[in-house]
Amino acid sequence: MSKGNVCTGALRFFFPFAVPVFFFACPRSICGLNAGAGPSIMGLLGMMGDSFGCSATGERLVSAARDGDIQEARALLELNPRLARYSTFGIRNSPLHYSAAKGHHEIVSLLIESGVNINLRNCRGQTALMQACLYGHWKVVQILVLFKANIHRRDCFSGATAIHFAALKGHTRCIRLLVADYVPSLSEFWTIMRGKSTDEMKKGAFDAASLQRLVNGKSDGGVTPLHLAALHGHAESVQLLLDLGASVSEVTVNDGSTIDLIGSGSTPLHYAACGGSAVCCQLLIAAGANMGAQNVNGLTPLLVARSWHKTSIEGILSKQPENRMRILPSPYLCLPLMSIVKIARECGWRKTSASSTCQDPCVICLEVECTVAAEGCGHEFCTKCALYLCSTTSSSTSTRGVPGSISCPLCRHAIVSFMRLTSTTPIKELPWTSASLALCAAGSNTGRPEHGGSLHRRPDLRRLRSISVQLGCSSFRSIGSGKLSSMKLNCTGAEEAVPCLVSCLRPDVQRSSSYRGRIRRYSEF
Repeated sequence: MSKGNVCTGALRFFFPFAVPVFFFACPRSICGLNAGAGPSIMGLLGMMGDSFGCSATGERLVSAARDGDIQEARALLELNPRLARYSTFGIRNSPLHYSAAKGHHEIVSLLIESGVNINLRNCRGQTALMQACLYGHWKVVQILVLFKANIHRRDCFSGATAIHFAALKGHTRCIRLLVADYVPSLSEFWTIMRGKSTDEMKKGAFDAASLQRLVNGKSDGGVTPLHLAALHGHAESVQLLLDLGASVSEVTVNDGSTIDLIGSGSTPLHYAACGGSAVCCQLLIAAGANMGAQNVNGLTPLLVARSWHKTSIEGILSKQPENRMRILPSPYLCLPLMSIVKIARECGWRKTSASSTCQDPCVICLEVECTVAAEGCGHEFCTKCALYLCSTTSSSTSTRGVPGSISCPLCRHAIVSFMRLTSTTPIKELPWTSASLALCAAGSNTGRPEHGGSLHRRPDLRRLRSISVQLGCSSFRSIGSGKLSSMKLNCTGAEEAVPCLVSCLRPDVQRSSSYRGRIRRYSEF
């Protein structure tokens, strides 16, 4: 382990996938996946049965999820909806994990619509949201957030949440989406977080304490997302986290679970000095970081920089600046995101193409009618395009308007919030047309909860059944409620059929390349 290697010089968390998996020796990796569940031999045998059962068709779904073959995945799920809960033995990665890690957002939405547990964990305790944040697939993160995935779940080996994984790799867009339910569409938000607002009514308009608890959450060793972003030099993530209320005075601890070569009691500035990022150091100092703070080894940030041979930043850390630097708002701060996320959850995306009689199509995509309007200028857009703008647009500091607002693509007016048009109606509760998954779950897991948590709540799934998962402005072939009614109730075929031997009855569906390469091996079962 070289001292000059930053990744090995801090915590075990910095290489989260290098941890060896002791599947049968570590009860935490098996039974700890169920919240508070104790060790159970029958539970372990049930998990083994889920992994080996339907192995041939399950592996086909895994291959389709990994390769992004939406036609293959849809055909398999129509044949056997229970395959949505399939997971590979040992690693326990489900099709949802594979599709999220590869960024196949269409398949992620298809699996969620099929009834998969959105908070399902693998053997490391990682959810699909964590893997999407690790690899920076913001479209997948957006879908999971819209379906209310749990952003507070922790990795079993490092205690990290999804925001830790996003900060580790500097995926600022993912961080922005993770806090969508905590950052209000309020023009005074930035001044309130900076402590410059005197309006008590505005201060009470949102729960700032919950937002700060989220961004200051600690993994094993007391590491916060700000520590990780500062260590790896992700200045944009550091700037956004500071705007969201991240503390520059949080210190690491020696809890016996991590190896910290910097030393416990280190602040984010110590970690920025270890990483050698001048911009991160300047941002933290401007936010009020203590340049003279010492960790348990008696090292200040300056001494940490010298010990790690980061000579280029010694001048920044050697003396306090005479004038406190001004911190500009993060361009990734997005105030309208909360309002459009709420509208999308309530009303979904209108998938019907604009007909010739439609007098008011969306001016961006020209495909669907307008459903939302920007407060202020009043320009109207469809929900899908408005959500895309909030997720991808980086606000400029020179843009007229308050920090965190985005520019209207038509008039450049600052948008702080979106409002639903009166003609836009919420999604009605749809009947649960697919009884197959419920019957399979009752037949195969009677008396035993689903590993990794309970199944995704059906009321939320029914309300979002008609949501399209293509978050850009292009069309997407999604499975509709009409097709769900045609699913076979007996998802395992005839009574005498073995589930793992049920083959696809759709010869017209093109197979993925990985499936065609293994068809001979499957036929031997």
